[in-house]
Amino acid sequence: MDNVVEDSIFVIRCNDSCPKKISLLFLHMPTNHLVHETSPYLLQHAHNPVNWYPWGEEALNRAKNEDKPILVSIGYAACHWCHVMERESFEDEKTADLMNDLFINIKIDREERPDLDHIYMDAVQAMTGSGGWPLNVFLTPDARPFYGGTYFPPVKAFNRDSWTEILQKVANAFRERRAEIDSQAANLVQHLDQSNSFGQSANVHSDEIFTWESVHSAAEQVMKQADTEEGGFGRAPKFPQTFTIQFLLNYHYVVNQAMASGKDQPDAADKALQQALLSLDKMIQGGIYDQLGGGFARYSTDAEWLAPHFEKMLYDNALLLMVLGDAFQLTHKDRYREVMEETIEFVERELMHPSKGFYSALDADSEGVEGKFYVWNKIEVEILLSSAPVLMDEKEIKLFCSYYDISNNGNWEGSTILRVKQAREEFAQKNNISLEALKSLLDKGCNALMKERDKRVRPLLDDKIILGWNALMNSACSRSFAATGIEKYR
Repeated sequence: MDNVVEDSIFVIRCNDSCPKKISLLFLHMPTNHLVHETSPYLLQHAHNPVNWYPWGEEALNRAKNEDKPILVSIGYAACHWCHVMERESFEDEKTADLMNDLFINIKIDREERPDLDHIYMDAVQAMTGSGGWPLNVFLTPDARPFYGGTYFPPVKAFNRDSWTEILQKVANAFRERRAEIDSQAANLVQHLDQSNSFGQSANVHSDEIFTWESVHSAAEQVMKQADTEEGGFGRAPKFPQTFTIQFLLNYHYVVNQAMASGKDQPDAADKALQQALLSLDKMIQGGIYDQLGGGFARYSTDAEWLAPHFEKMLYDNALLLMVLGDAFQLTHKDRYREVMEETIEFVERELMHPSKGFYSALDADSEGVEGKFYVWNKIEVEILLSSAPVLMDEKEIKLFCSYYDISNNGNWEGSTILRVKQAREEFAQKNNISLEALKSLLDKGCNALMKERDKRVRPLLDDKIILGWNALMNSACSRSFAATGIEKYR
């Protein structure tokens, strides 16, 4: 690649066949106040036509001086719907003009400023009953929230007003009903203060809270939310809920210890263990788990763990490693140990800094398409597995595709997310193949697919190193060593 032409920010590269007029072209794009930030998420928005500011005195003082409402938009680099809203609204010049005219616009990386994210997420949840990212919240000039929500579409849809309608309605309300807005903001701030201070001054001993009755009651309430068919808790979208699974594992262990000492306890402990393990098994078999490269996506959009939003977060994988270690120590099931090893290999390969720190996340999208890095089509797989050096025969390819649910029509938007619908032992028995032969066949095929996947355009790496998340992964590595004895983890 030669004939490099650049200005202070942009570089255009052409080979010798490029027209001269292209090689001499300067590409000019808008630049806002985020251009000097270090957060990958903020830098993603540095060339939006929206005049974004980072959180700081400059933006806050301008809002006060001009007596304009503030729009705070919070997200993170691996957030799929954050990218969608950026493409639909924040990159649109007409929408940006409206935002710039009516508001002081501030972008926040929720991983860089969890303190601010916590405050404004609490506010939006109090106002709407739900939250998530992107988080869009409107503030008075003195930074008190009065309205907010999550994703807003560019046109009215999903029973939601369009983003431009929201902008205009909020601006009109601020201009025409200012006293009402100020009163609403003051009441909301007072409510948040009271909610966050609840119980802080209470002098209650832990023994008075964690009685046998309260622990049994907690387990009973958890099990009422359990999906006993597909694992997990509640309906889609489904998050791993690792703390809930860990509670059920601990509950089973503690109750069994109490029974061994002669105390009469209910058989709910066995049901708790079954639900915890079912949840782990279904996630491990689903598309939320990367069947080729290891590691878990953040959550599943459906009840059966098939289709994630594909982003992989360091802290999710740390928490899942810890709960898998507990499950392995309780059951000695080999698959839990294997998934721990595969997940740590993923973290080491894709989320580890050369100096041993851990990066934050991998994006859901690549080349502007959600999940493109991870999905397959059957013809692609068949050609790959039948070619050198793999050279699988037709029967072996059919077994591989059947095991990973690879079909002509795909299982997600015309493509295939690799998943397992039947445990290896059952699949081997049903197809009259030894477990060892099946494992060998699967390893050979997965290695070939992994090498091919490595040639694809990779999702964006969020290379922030967050102390709290690194502490979680350090705990996960330590507990993985305790569970497996693998010295490398220590």
